[in-house]
Amino acid sequence: MGCQMKKGDAKIIEIRNQLLNKRIAVLMGGRSREREVSLRSGGKILESLLRQGFDAISIDPDINLVENLKRERVDLVFIALHGQFGEDGTIQGLLEMMELPYTGSGVLASALSMDKVMAKRIFQAEGIPTPAYEVVSSSSAPEVEAERVIEKFGLPLIIKPIKEGSSIGIKILKKEEETAAAIRNVLAEHGEAFIEEYLSGMTATIGMLGSGDSLRPLPVLELVAKKEFYDYEAKYTEGMTEFIIPARLPKPVYEYTQKIALDAHRALGCHGFSRVDVIVMNNLEPYILEVNTIPGMTDLSDLPAEAAHAGISYDELVLEILAGAIVTTQYPVENVVG
Repeated sequence: MGCQMKKGDAKIIEIRNQLLNKRIAVLMGGRSREREVSLRSGGKILESLLRQGFDAISIDPDINLVENLKRERVDLVFIALHGQFGEDGTIQGLLEMMELPYTGSGVLASALSMDKVMAKRIFQAEGIPTPAYEVVSSSSAPEVEAERVIEKFGLPLIIKPIKEGSSIGIKILKKEEETAAAIRNVLAEHGEAFIEEYLSGMTATIGMLGSGDSLRPLPVLELVAKKEFYDYEAKYTEGMTEFIIPARLPKPVYEYTQKIALDAHRALGCHGFSRVDVIVMNNLEPYILEVNTIPGMTDLSDLPAEAAHAGISYDELVLEILAGAIVTTQYPVENVVG
């Protein structure tokens, strides 16, 4: 392989050799609002698997997913689905019912990470710093909810859907008169929402890679968006965000940021890989925003950029994620690589 050997590499290479005669399905597309990004991630992953000599196919999950997996005689699933019905534990549960190993986190960790409020409750219980928040209720008038959260936090504020990824539905609220309207709109479109205190600072992200003893944080990536914040357009439009890696943080803060990101990954029970988003106030105080259990794998995505800075090529990244499905699956290894 092209980079210096890391702990666990020998096992990964062994698993690669065992998997060369197994059929791998890349699940991509799906039903969420992040469908187009998933297709881009999945396409890149599929290209990598084929380039490395694997017997790999793509499947766009629909109501016939079980039949399609059986018809194609799939042995292992590489999940490249983002958002609901892919990153929230639903697909993971189905695959476990079929006794098909899959990449990434399991049912519970996927569901907890997708639900930003449940994740924040766990962070708070574990002493992991995260911005303060309030869930907004659909049973109360938006004007009443707006008055309540402004009284608690002041302005500006951030409103977020509870179960969306890729910054979908997120808006910074700077004026009292726009807060009630934003609450009404987000609840109407997404069903659930919460208000988060606005913390100004460096936007950064840290990938997690590996399982068990091989789990480690990747370099901290600083994100300098050309828009007000790192929203959907900034994430997936070339030239809209500058990547600075490693992030411009004092060494103790840099290392502490990696530590709490790793703590967040572990607290939610994640496996294989993830991407942890943070805000660092005054270049001194990092706060966990969320954990993404199936981060993007496109040309513009954060995780591959962080891996590349660590000396891990895209193919090596895909291979280690794939190997993690074997290492962490609850099903006997001999069912897959016997």
